[in-house]
Amino acid sequence: EVVKEVLDKASAACGVHVLPVGAVTVGQKGEQPTDVAALKAAGIVAISEDGKSVMNSEVYREAMLQAAECDIPVFAHCEDINLVHGGCMNAGKRAKELGLPGISNAVEDIITARDILLANETGAQLHLCHCSTKESVNLVKWGKEMGVKLTAEVCPHHFALSDEDIPSAEDTNYKMNPPLRTQADVDALIEGLKDGTMDVIATDHAPHAAAEKNRSMKLASFGIVGLETSAALTYTELVKTGILSVMQMAEKMSYNPAQILGLSDKGAVAEGKKADLVIFDPNPTYTIDKNTFVSKGKNTPFHGRTVTGEVRFTLVDGKVVYEK
Repeated sequence: EVVKEVLDKASAACGVHVLPVGAVTVGQKGEQPTDVAALKAAGIVAISEDGKSVMNSEVYREAMLQAAECDIPVFAHCEDINLVHGGCMNAGKRAKELGLPGISNAVEDIITARDILLANETGAQLHLCHCSTKESVNLVKWGKEMGVKLTAEVCPHHFALSDEDIPSAEDTNYKMNPPLRTQADVDALIEGLKDGTMDVIATDHAPHAAAEKNRSMKLASFGIVGLETSAALTYTELVKTGILSVMQMAEKMSYNPAQILGLSDKGAVAEGKKADLVIFDPNPTYTIDKNTFVSKGKNTPFHGRTVTGEVRFTLVDGKVVYEK
């Protein structure tokens, strides 16, 4: 019923294609796998526990077996909740300087390794969301070498910022989960994108009302808005610097995501494909201004950052739905 409601609302909105993702467990309580086949029949394209991990490995294994049978991917947020201990930024030198509790790399890496092993055993197609550590990159390489059906993504904030960029213990626009890591992690993520280990650049878009962010770093909500800055940041940080080509940017932001989701009619410009297109102008250089965002969410650490390149048009089914 919820899947149908989402699809009905989406079709009544403005024609933008919304692809629902089903939960891994009933009520996201981590205790009982959902009926993946029934959810797929209703219209989901993947299963995920969204911003948390299924801590019971047997429950997760059963859900992965169902996903493998239904031929849909499992999207994984990798976080061992037992190791978080109230952390709100990366554990390390900067956290000590700011007097804030830290989140270690092991919080992500332990679950990343487990999920890869479970995918290897079950034959499930696993997609790792918002990877943030150098160990995650190495684990993805290892998983792919084993022949696991495995893909992984990096977010612009994780390749454009490190924990050293957090200006103060009060600026919660720099609070996200997983957190901004060290420069060594950033370098590994960039190298993983360059050599093809990491397949996708995704936003992990998390808009919050001002009241949810205007709190202490320990109490504020995790997450930043990402959609409206993602193309410019990717072009500025990775294409202008010669790390990726323009075509590799398109692959990681469009073609590869479509392939992972099995969307054969999207992700490429060709006769007979759906004309879901973004027209990107690589020439303008400007300063990001959160007050110009179309989104109601303004929570970004990139306000005031100079970037190059902007989205001029977005087309859905060949119709212009956004114009700069």
